[in-house]
Amino acid sequence: MQNAQGSMVDLHSTIHLDREACLRIERAQHREWFEVDGLGGFASSTVHLCPTRRYHGLLTGYLPSGGKRHMFLARLEEELIVEGRAFPISTCRYPGTYHPEGWTAIESFELDPHPCWTYRVGLATLRREILVPRGHKAVLIRWTLGGERTGINLRVRPLFAVRGLDELQHENVDLNTRAQRTGSGVDYQAYGGLPTTHLVWSLEKPAYAADPLWYRQVEYTCDIARGYGGHEDQFAPGRFDLSLEPGMSVTLAASFDAPIEDPAQLFEHEVSRRRTARTSGLLGLLEEAGEKFMYKDSAGRPGILAGFPWFEEWGRDTFIALPGLTLSRGDLDGCKAVLAGALPFLRGGLLPNIYGPDVASSHYGSADAALWFSRAARLYIKAGGDTHFIRAELQPALVSIAEAYLEGSDLGLRVDSEGLLFAGSEGLNATWMDAQYGGEPVTPRAGAPVELNALWYALLGTLEELHEGTAMRSEACAWRRQADKTSEAFLQRFWLPKEGYLADVWDGECSDSTLRPNQIVAAALDLSPLSMGKRTDVVAAVKSVLLTPKGLRTLDPRDERYIGRYQGDARSRDLAYHQGTVWPWLLGMFTEASLRVLPMNSVHVRSLTETLGGFEAHLSEYGLGSIAEVFDGDPPHRPAGCPAQAWSVAEVLRSLVLLKEHGPCEF
Repeated sequence: MQNAQGSMVDLHSTIHLDREACLRIERAQHREWFEVDGLGGFASSTVHLCPTRRYHGLLTGYLPSGGKRHMFLARLEEELIVEGRAFPISTCRYPGTYHPEGWTAIESFELDPHPCWTYRVGLATLRREILVPRGHKAVLIRWTLGGERTGINLRVRPLFAVRGLDELQHENVDLNTRAQRTGSGVDYQAYGGLPTTHLVWSLEKPAYAADPLWYRQVEYTCDIARGYGGHEDQFAPGRFDLSLEPGMSVTLAASFDAPIEDPAQLFEHEVSRRRTARTSGLLGLLEEAGEKFMYKDSAGRPGILAGFPWFEEWGRDTFIALPGLTLSRGDLDGCKAVLAGALPFLRGGLLPNIYGPDVASSHYGSADAALWFSRAARLYIKAGGDTHFIRAELQPALVSIAEAYLEGSDLGLRVDSEGLLFAGSEGLNATWMDAQYGGEPVTPRAGAPVELNALWYALLGTLEELHEGTAMRSEACAWRRQADKTSEAFLQRFWLPKEGYLADVWDGECSDSTLRPNQIVAAALDLSPLSMGKRTDVVAAVKSVLLTPKGLRTLDPRDERYIGRYQGDARSRDLAYHQGTVWPWLLGMFTEASLRVLPMNSVHVRSLTETLGGFEAHLSEYGLGSIAEVFDGDPPHRPAGCPAQAWSVAEVLRSLVLLKEHGPCEF
């Protein structure tokens, strides 16, 4: 399918941008690609390989000792030398200008399945491919010369920005300016105490000239637009010159763990691995996108990264995304591994909002991460998970979570006398709507939030089921009594008869009747206090006001607090984050709720099928091959935020699978 901008997504999992699309430089600069290593590192840039964020770079990753991610190899400056004349094929932004302007030579860009560029210089063509091999802290770049022109040289100058991923590098006297020659490249250690970057070519003894240069004031336009510093100095220790003949390929490996012994062989191996695993259609594209978020930390623990390029492992995001990224693909083992990996981090009924290498370094600021864990565990159980694991590990963990809430825990978590779960306090918002400005929540939700109580009721029902048919029959009855108590209070405190939907928060004295999407969780869960009629009413209310082609709005547009554009500096974005901005992940809950109450042949469900199918075009407009974190609340619902978000991909993928299970759908 091709749009007016010259971009195309076909049903064989290929994203293609033609020359016309590539020449629209301002538009192309907002199309970003991501290659990941499955260890938390990645390569990322724009269609032109022109960095627009500090996060854009070719070699990033966690240090061997753990800790925060670092950037190493930022980019390459490349030129084709034809009869002594240099033709640039790289692009960079500096204040007021682009230099060099290699983007003018691009013929096409493809994501098939890794980023591939074709350039034309006179009668010669050059194909560049970038690939990150899974399980290696490395990046591979391959160039292939086409056409019949001989006597062409490729000049490559590696540029380094060696610093924390969130930081910026500036010219300084502490940086080492010299690289050490090796048999097939160079080793470069910018600073003592940080790893050495190994540059290894697929040919012996490539010509290398030491030519230390600082490239000053590289400009990151997206960072500037987001209100952050956007200028950096990058350093090049020297350059390589390679002679190319028609049909010849050369491959460069950059790594900071161990040198890559055979870059060409590793490149072919990784391409073969990916093509073997591919499936077609929108589902295939989303499955490929979903795999990128699955990773293992430095200790080998499986987890999920919340988004690229800046988010790390977040508990809430992990357990919302987990069913879609694993169970929707039939991967019970993957789901089990992530659930099991979380158990050592369980503390006082809480799981981390932000994971560190261990419990002590993790941040426990989320009241609902453990509840979303419980929901993921329930879906794993229903999918036919490992019975021994369920009984020996999951069941005790779920009991400990519920008991901690009943006893009272951190973050204001407590169950009141009516059976409702309260969380947060004045100035502390521990739900997913957690944006703050001036130290205060933008969307205050202290009290009993509706989605936390829907998840709490489902956890109680799950515990009853797990204890049924065992020697612990009395425990099953106790959990049932608690669930009944919670159900009665839930309907009394949240249901708004006049409005026909659920309140967003009960604070102990009054209900917040603001129409928000959080109530859709109660309509979606299989264990819910809601009758079928009330589920139907919730779906209708959410659909009539909050549903958009890209997800659910976080606030009724008729509300005076509504902000329809997510843009600007951190303050502006925080104020809009949950005050109208659209979130795709909520479509998963909306789809599930809709399928519970509406016949498959209903107009609404057919419309939902069209909405989900519409994400195919989105895969070529922002984070290529992925789904954005958020969209504007106002039409045309411009994508924004993190370009590739785990729970966005996961819940759209899960929605598609749910629709296919309920009837004939082509995705």
